[in-house]
Amino acid sequence: MADLSFDTDRPVRLGVQLAPQHHASYAVIRDAVTRLEDMGVDVLFNWDHFYPLSGDPDGTHFEGWSMLAAWAEQTERVEFGPLVNCNSYRNADLQADMARTIDHISKKGGDTGRFIFATGSGWFERDYDEYGYDFGTAGQRLDALAEALPRIEARWAQLNPEPTRDIPILIGGKGEQKTLRLVARHADIWHSFVPAEGLPGKFDVLKRWAETEQRDLSTLVISNELKGRGEQDARALFDAGVRLFTFGVSGPEVDFDGVRRWLDWRDAVNG
Repeated sequence: MADLSFDTDRPVRLGVQLAPQHHASYAVIRDAVTRLEDMGVDVLFNWDHFYPLSGDPDGTHFEGWSMLAAWAEQTERVEFGPLVNCNSYRNADLQADMARTIDHISKKGGDTGRFIFATGSGWFERDYDEYGYDFGTAGQRLDALAEALPRIEARWAQLNPEPTRDIPILIGGKGEQKTLRLVARHADIWHSFVPAEGLPGKFDVLKRWAETEQRDLSTLVISNELKGRGEQDARALFDAGVRLFTFGVSGPEVDFDGVRRWLDWRDAVNG
C-alpha cells in the first residue's frame, strides 16, 4: 500500500518566485537574488515564459533558463529552479543536460548542487505561437511530458559527469487523470494552488496512483502558493501537510517586506 503519511517533522521552507523577469532590468533581478538569499529564503524560482503574463504584454522580459545558469554562479546557499519549466520548448535530453550543467555550476563548497528540476506541460499559448511550437491540446501536452520524464531521468544516468545528486523533480498541477499520476511516478515535490480544504481529496488520488505505480510517497514534499493568502490560510495549508510555501513577487518593485513577513512566519512555525 502507498504511504501518504507525511513527515510532520520536516521543517517549513519558503520559496520566492522572483518574477520581475518581466517589467524590470536584469540589474533589478540580480540585486533581488542576492538580497533574498541574504534574507534567508530557502528556494528561489523564476518562470519559463517568453512574454509577460500581466501588465504590458509586450513589456520587457528575459528568458528563464539562461537566468538560472546565472543564478547558479551568483548564489551560494539557496536551492533554485523554474516554476515551472515548460516541457514543450526543449528536447527532453537537452533539458536533462541543461539541468545537469546548472546543477554542477551551483556546487559551491557543499557536496552537491542546488538545482531543482521543476516542470510542467505548458499552457501559455502566446509563447507557442510566437516561437513556433505546436500548442496542441492540454492532453497532448501532458502526454508529451509523460514521454519526456523517463528520457530525462535516463539521460541523467548517462551524462559524464553525472549530476552531483539525484536532482529533485517538482511537478506542478492538479489534474487527477494525468498530472497526479506523473507526480506519483516521478516527483519529489508536488506543487499546486489547491486550497487546504481541497488537499485531502487530491491526496486520495495520489495514493491510488501511488498504488498503481508501486511507489512509496511518504517522502513527497507538498508545495503550495502564499500570494493573496494570509496566515490563517498558511496555517491551514501547513496542517494539511504543506511544507514548501512559495511567494510570488513581481517587478520592478520587489515586495521584500512581504517576503520578510513570511520568513518570520516560517521561523515561528519551525520554532
